[in-house]
Amino acid sequence: MDTRLIKTFRQFQRIVTSEVGAMQDDFLGRGRPFGASRVLWEMGDGPVEVAALRDRLGLDAGYASRLLGLLEGEGLVSIGPSPDDARAKVVARTDAGRAEAEILDALSDRAAADLLAHLGDDELVELDRATRVVTRALARRHLTLDIEDAASRDAQWCVGEFFKEIDALFASGYDPSQALSVGAADLTAPHGAFVVARLHGQPVGCGGVKLPPGKPAFLKRMWVAPSARGLGIAAMMLDRLEGIAREAGATAITLDTNSLLTTAGRMYESRGYRLVPDFNGERHADRWYRKDW
Repeated sequence: MDTRLIKTFRQFQRIVTSEVGAMQDDFLGRGRPFGASRVLWEMGDGPVEVAALRDRLGLDAGYASRLLGLLEGEGLVSIGPSPDDARAKVVARTDAGRAEAEILDALSDRAAADLLAHLGDDELVELDRATRVVTRALARRHLTLDIEDAASRDAQWCVGEFFKEIDALFASGYDPSQALSVGAADLTAPHGAFVVARLHGQPVGCGGVKLPPGKPAFLKRMWVAPSARGLGIAAMMLDRLEGIAREAGATAITLDTNSLLTTAGRMYESRGYRLVPDFNGERHADRWYRKDW
């Protein structure tokens, strides 16, 4: 590898860690180092196995134990045995921990805004583009896309989170019982397939495709967790699902969506999907798309 690239990246690392306060013992004025706050954020709403959390952040057991002990001492997390394996430990945020995570998010946003305030418009556009490229490139080495049972625990968790999100988004809510029925069997070979995206081993997205014989394939349950958006995961899942449809012999693929899901609509249109008339009467949809190949 070109040594100039290595030196450039090392310089980037040093500047970023310094500017965001990663070297301070009192990160964002909350009385704890960056590492402890990063652990609190990374565990999400949990619970999560301590070993999985260590692996996700690349921490050795001793350092992870010290950080979790610090958070536990503040009453921000609770640590206990795993219900699935008594030999393993799980950690979860307490109510105080969830409140603290929200405070950290707000302070981080404010600190980022202050850091970028001196940049001009052109510089902000360039920085946005560059940081997206770096983030995607580094995150993808920890990303997997797996075809699996649509009834699995991780698959059902993703679908449940998707339902929660659109229920909050739609003025009249989202009632799965009123939607066109799509069961696990519809998304299982040979009738279809279901893909779960995982980042550092944790589920962060899903997507399914129905494969009715002699008809266009049909996309369903496309979702990416808010924490993982901006990494290109949706586009990667779409590539995978379209590939499955092609291999199954489908010559076109369709989907229904809602205009409130603006980012999704832009992605489909940028990938060659065209608006078509209502083809299935889905009551929660107001847009229907099709792509031929």
